[in-house]
Amino acid sequence: MRRKIIIFLLCLLPLCCFAGCNRAKEEETDEKLIVVGFSQVGSESDWRLANTASMVSALSEENGYHLLFDNAKQRQENQYLAIRNFIQQDVDYIVIAPISETGWESVLAEARAAGIPVILVDRQVNVEDQSLYRSWVGSDFYREGTEATAWIDRQFADRPLRILHLQGTEGATASLMRSKALYDAAETHPSWQIEASLKGDFTEAKGYEVTRDFLSEGGKFDLLYSENDNMTFGAMQAMDEAGITYGEEGTVKIVSFDCVKNALEECLKGKIDLCVECNPLHGPRVDALIKACEAGEELPRLSYVEEIAFSSDTITRELIDSRGY
Repeated sequence: MRRKIIIFLLCLLPLCCFAGCNRAKEEETDEKLIVVGFSQVGSESDWRLANTASMVSALSEENGYHLLFDNAKQRQENQYLAIRNFIQQDVDYIVIAPISETGWESVLAEARAAGIPVILVDRQVNVEDQSLYRSWVGSDFYREGTEATAWIDRQFADRPLRILHLQGTEGATASLMRSKALYDAAETHPSWQIEASLKGDFTEAKGYEVTRDFLSEGGKFDLLYSENDNMTFGAMQAMDEAGITYGEEGTVKIVSFDCVKNALEECLKGKIDLCVECNPLHGPRVDALIKACEAGEELPRLSYVEEIAFSSDTITRELIDSRGY
């Protein structure tokens, strides 16, 4: 993109006296901006909205960028189309939050053939050729899951436990790894029974729907393991309607992931027992990776962010008010 602008300016030099130097100065200003195409999963959750806001803020004109943003609306085909459009526009970098891990070889190869570095954020991709992307930054989702199952073990040990499992988007790294952590822990705890693994798509509406249907069919559980906060909110609504109590004083314990503010508020009230953090503020991290690449530095293949978990007996008002999401 920047190369094409320079050539364009050279062609315009003979016409400068007619067009005026102001336009040339404007083009020169535009030339300094790093053009980034960002394909976002969608706007399915509070976490995703915070992630988008962070990316838009960090990759701003004030910070030296021209950002082309595309909302894929939960359809991977839309991401392919957006990325090919970015390639046609000859952007300087492509940033992708992949909907699922598979199906990326072809379009990533097209970006590499065009000489455009690709940075992955949040979710990962499953490709044999790791050189198809330059770097990835996000959460250690399996560690998040083991943090949750360790807490469950401390609460229940080998007592009989019926678990309702709400899964996120099929094929998404967060869902795959948080599910794996639960399945691995259940294998070592014969008294833990996963009553159902239901697909909630990381949305409140779907979390409500599948939990409501499970309860209407006579399903029972002692613990909700929900792979994001919005599905948790939906499940809580379904339990309210069914007259099921939950949290510190209830019959059902709740483990939720992401730690958006509304979830932490419910944790403070004692309604959610454990919130496992998943930090969405990746914008400054992506900015740092691009700036390092611009400086000719070698980028790390994987960059994990540090995260913690909050229980209803450790969360405080001061902590909630101090957080940016």
